[in-house]
Amino acid sequence: MEMSSLSEVQQAKTLGARIAQVRIRKQLTQQQLADRAGLGLRTVQRLEIGEVSTQLVGFLKVCRVLGLSDRLDALLPEQMESPLDQLRRQSAPRRRVRLAKPASPETPWTWGETR
Repeated sequence: MEMSSLSEVQQAKTLGARIAQVRIRKQLTQQQLADRAGLGLRTVQRLEIGEVSTQLVGFLKVCRVLGLSDRLDALLPEQMESPLDQLRRQSAPRRRVRLAKPASPETPWTWGETR
């Protein structure tokens, strides 16, 4: 969904979800992201759930007035599901491993010969 068609509160929630997706894709915990960004853990958690702050909403309103809202998609594009995530979602039937039958005791084993 195009960001410019959403309200500022909805944009904040969408941006937060996209930030979380990028963080997970980069295999970072919320704490690791907070430490690297110089933020508190709670701040990162609030950003990811799109908890509305007056500063973020104000920023989004300024972007709307300046005609920049449609560019937010370029800043944080919607994340596509990775092929590995798609495989994890599919429930493949489980298969048992079949062991090869052991050679019979009367057949002698020899090195490098094929039958």
